[in-house]
Amino acid sequence: MEKVYDPAKIEAHWGPHWEKSGYGIPQQAQDAYCIMIPPPNVTGTLHMGHGFQAALMDSLIRYHRMQGYQTLWQVGTDHAGIATQMVVERQLLQQDITRESLGRDAFLDKVWAWKQESGNRITGQFRRLGASVDWTRERFTMDEGFSSAVQTLFVKLYNDKLIYRGQKLVNWDPKLQTAISDLEVQNVQKSGHMWHLRYPVTDSEEQIVVATTRPETMFGDAAVCVHPDDARYKHLHGKTVELPLTGRTIPIIPDDSVDADFGTGCVKITPAHDFNDHQVGLKHKLPMLNIMTKTACMNDQVPKAYRGLTREQARKAVVRAFDDANLLEKIEPHTLNVPMGDRSGVVIEPYLTYQWFVHCKPLADPALACVRDGRIRFFPKNYENTYFHWLENIEDWCISRQLWWGHRIPAWYDEDGNHYVGSDEASVRAAHNLGPDCKLTQDPDVLDTWFSSGLWPFATLGWPEKSIDLSRYFPTNTLVTGHDIIFYWVARMIMMSLYATGEIPFRDVYITGLIRDENNDKMSKSKGNIIDPLDLIDGIALPDLVEKRTYGMMQPELAQKIRQATQKTFPQGITAHGTDALRLTFCALASTGRDVRFDFNRLGGYRNFCNKLWNASRFILGQIDHKPAPLDEQSSLHFTHLWLLNRLEETKEAVAKHYANYRFDLLVAALYDFVWHDYCDWAIETSKQLLVADHAHQRTTASVLVTVLDETLRLLHPTIPFITEEIWQNIRPLTGAEDASIMLSAWPKPRTLPDASHALQTMSWLTRTTVAIRTMRAEMHISPAQDMEIILTGMSSTDIQSLELCLPFIRTLAKCSVIRPKNPDETLPVCAKQTVESLTVHIPLAGLVDKKTEINRVTKQQQKLQKQYDSLAKKLDNAKYLAHAPQDVLAEEKQRLQTWTTRLQALSDHLSALEDL
Repeated sequence: MEKVYDPAKIEAHWGPHWEKSGYGIPQQAQDAYCIMIPPPNVTGTLHMGHGFQAALMDSLIRYHRMQGYQTLWQVGTDHAGIATQMVVERQLLQQDITRESLGRDAFLDKVWAWKQESGNRITGQFRRLGASVDWTRERFTMDEGFSSAVQTLFVKLYNDKLIYRGQKLVNWDPKLQTAISDLEVQNVQKSGHMWHLRYPVTDSEEQIVVATTRPETMFGDAAVCVHPDDARYKHLHGKTVELPLTGRTIPIIPDDSVDADFGTGCVKITPAHDFNDHQVGLKHKLPMLNIMTKTACMNDQVPKAYRGLTREQARKAVVRAFDDANLLEKIEPHTLNVPMGDRSGVVIEPYLTYQWFVHCKPLADPALACVRDGRIRFFPKNYENTYFHWLENIEDWCISRQLWWGHRIPAWYDEDGNHYVGSDEASVRAAHNLGPDCKLTQDPDVLDTWFSSGLWPFATLGWPEKSIDLSRYFPTNTLVTGHDIIFYWVARMIMMSLYATGEIPFRDVYITGLIRDENNDKMSKSKGNIIDPLDLIDGIALPDLVEKRTYGMMQPELAQKIRQATQKTFPQGITAHGTDALRLTFCALASTGRDVRFDFNRLGGYRNFCNKLWNASRFILGQIDHKPAPLDEQSSLHFTHLWLLNRLEETKEAVAKHYANYRFDLLVAALYDFVWHDYCDWAIETSKQLLVADHAHQRTTASVLVTVLDETLRLLHPTIPFITEEIWQNIRPLTGAEDASIMLSAWPKPRTLPDASHALQTMSWLTRTTVAIRTMRAEMHISPAQDMEIILTGMSSTDIQSLELCLPFIRTLAKCSVIRPKNPDETLPVCAKQTVESLTVHIPLAGLVDKKTEINRVTKQQQKLQKQYDSLAKKLDNAKYLAHAPQDVLAEEKQRLQTWTTRLQALSDHLSALEDL
């Protein structure tokens, strides 16, 4: 092994080697395990969320592969309708070319060409993370087989009357001129105004006041609504108002959806331009008057003076006209949430238009049942409530988009506007007996990307054909995804799968939190706090990081703010940490919370962990130059061996438990504790005295160290694959492993050990006593090179036996030439002391410590302990607490109080002794 751990060199070798060797391809086995990777956008690049989830999924795949499963991690990308179309359109506009001037077919050729040239960058980045997918099965949501599956499902849903075309209110993006999903709408809080407008009551001197944040929509008003029980307006029920500027009258209607205590208690109802108003309009059968064009300008339904105006222009004109007519009551400042298109950046308009919809209620009921009856489990379980709430209140789903890139809707129209659905024009003509004289035109719209991605778990495996892969891997085992797309993707996959196949798509849904920056802020381009995972792996200089974060920004003041923040957070740029350290950090951060705050300190800590593992392995290779005899667990093992093997078994059990419960944070903690503390700090250090040539336990020590290192590497491999592969290949001469890669090796099996109670007790004595001595040495600033004498008091027969067994180790580990019990007639000199259960460890201080410093140390320790003691004593003096606390808890706390009493007395005695030093 190289002297210095170099992750870049290791990763550059093993990643391509694994792929070239086909180790990610499923190997024949009795049981299968399958994960479908959430397909990232083909336009995308790797972000922290991708890296986070990829680390978790790859850990699960590698773990199950080593357990002997036939594992498939299905990889692929999504065509990302709007995002991809925008990328290509921007490129064409640089050449003064529009998609309209090209025409649909030529434009789609351009998109496919772009996809082939640069659309698969993200899969290359996934390779850098060590993703052990089967790259030979890579899918794309627009490939031929997948497109056929999408078309088949659409036709099936339509024939079963679960897809229909109708006129409804949708989220409309006036810039992109398409309907968009709720996920593509961002509600941005903005400062605006509330305009109070007076509407004259017909044939009356009375006026009623309505409040609105969008005066321009008054042209589409169909009614004024009041609460049925509002005494102020009961006399107006059934009457009408004159709608200013329009020459129309609209009714005053009662409806209990109105909050009588908010504003004036009168609400204008614009059914074609507000989602809440739309429901009221349907309930009362009000006219749906669309007053805008597709570009959100005023259309021919408004008075001539306002036609062609933008929403903003019309607003100013309407307010001015109301003011001139003395119908403007007042204007108030108002903060409101404005729906914005996440890609276009313009205000989204609720817009009445003909679209294709999925009738969701019949699909939602079976999807609710399969989670309620436990066929699908959510981890953490509380996310089931989120899932239930949405499905119980589900509305029909708009699935059509006014784009060119995507799955074109398989519907054709005749010249009278009748539509026909089928797999192609020929089948439509045959099914409906339409001759060649009947001109048919295919619907120009494409399907919402979420519709096609809803088929991902089964269409990638060959559905609608009854393929071998479908029967082998479906239902899949685990879905790893974020809580932000439970509605948009998770629920829809379950609905689609149950409908199309009769099967659930996956058994477990593991919901991750969303990665946030070091200040717990959401990562975004506008905030300039996005972190590229590859920069954490490879490192990046400060100027390059600043350039990456501010590139393409149009606002100089925002770019300057981002530049300053980046320089403050990363004054030296970002150092290289390697993939394994990043993966381990991701796994360690995978708690049950909704948000994950990325911690750079932990990233550095796990880089140190990898380095410690590397150095420990080099030590083993340096000490053991031949293959040790196979380990005989039933032979006479040294207590350090039995302790280590027992801790290994406990770690195996913990790791298996945490994988089953998707607690990657606890899994990493268990592995870290075992490797860093048990193996490196104690096992290797104690082994140095057992490996000498004339020691009776030399051969057994070699066998134990190699065996435990081998199994530890395999336990670690799913989380840190590169370094474990490199080390494992280097120790193969010591283990005799026949597998070509650690990826293909077997997961460590449980072993049965002799009774280890005495070994555990002895090792506990060694570690606690050593730590006590080291702690006192460190607190008193005694040099590690300074030899010391240690005197022990309060020794039981067990302590005496443990001292005898541990004497050679503790001398070395605690750096003391003498460690002995106090002689019966001996008077102790002034000592530092620390109690370890009934045992007290004394360090004679003469010549070792400064009196004043030691008094300060002990005084602080005494004050801290006294504070803990007082708090617990007060608690135990509370009659209410004593009456309700469990008896075992009370017994434990009383014992703790007694222990602290003894320790406080010992500290007091020690301070008294120091005065005599």
